[in-house]
Amino acid sequence: MTAAHAPAPAAGTPWQAGRLLAGPAGRPRVLFGRMYEDPAVELAVFPPPGARVLCIASAGDTAAALAAAGYEVTAIDLNPVQLAYARARLEGGAAALTGTAERLTGLGRAAAAALLPAWRPAAVAGFLRLDDPGEQQRRWAAEFDGIGLRMLAAGALRPAGALAAALRPGFRCALPRGFDAVLLRRIARTVARHPNAANDWAWRLLLGRERPGAAAVPTAGGQVRLVLGEVVEHLEHSAAGSYDAVTLSNVVDGPGPHFARRLRAAVEHAVRPGGIAVVRSLREPGPAGPGLAAEDRSMIWGVVRAVRTGTDGADTR
Repeated sequence: MTAAHAPAPAAGTPWQAGRLLAGPAGRPRVLFGRMYEDPAVELAVFPPPGARVLCIASAGDTAAALAAAGYEVTAIDLNPVQLAYARARLEGGAAALTGTAERLTGLGRAAAAALLPAWRPAAVAGFLRLDDPGEQQRRWAAEFDGIGLRMLAAGALRPAGALAAALRPGFRCALPRGFDAVLLRRIARTVARHPNAANDWAWRLLLGRERPGAAAVPTAGGQVRLVLGEVVEHLEHSAAGSYDAVTLSNVVDGPGPHFARRLRAAVEHAVRPGGIAVVRSLREPGPAGPGLAAEDRSMIWGVVRAVRTGTDGADTR
């Protein structure tokens, strides 16, 4: 596995600091101990294995899944600490750490478990062992998504709530208005569609544990090229048509519209005509709709678009 250095980070992205939480500047942290994106989306829409693909390194889960499927993977991250963590997992099978994101969700689960009997770990584990989406939908509505949960979510996730106060300013605008109700709707959408018993992301989000019997993240040996750098600048400096597909999660959450325009132009430059770009966002859908958001089992996304390059942003499905 090799590592490369990219030009200095582009201005305008809050990811540059390597920290999610407000407070004095300090060294970058591991922000994500695991990745909250379902690579089954990429495997369904990407070109056949062997294609050259770019992903965000983050915790390494998506890079490992794509490499295991036979893709030629480049994984990039702006945060050197996060990139080193991904390398440790991809090369040596290092255990997952608790990142900032996991600490925040853990605080929410602990509050729910302390105040709401339905959210005690044993009860949640029983719910997660279900494999019938119809029964899951019924029990979610009857047992879990009650007034108590909604009050807790409002206190934590609304614009004036605890999460917004804790985040760095650049990330606060990424949360949709009414994120408390938005997130609960997304969870309800997922449990009504995908069996809990096989959903690794449901176990992580709702219980903070790995699903019993879940496969370990495969080590990727020398199959993944790791790049330290900012993704837009990397794409801009790549040769035209360097990639057959890219997958970018959270990249447009936080930066402004200028950054989004640069990103689109950079993708059109670096991905061959007819290639695929998968873009995930926490934001609520706009006129183009949610795309494949309901197919992603990780529960959290408002938009998952699979766009074919050279087609003025037309979705593949």
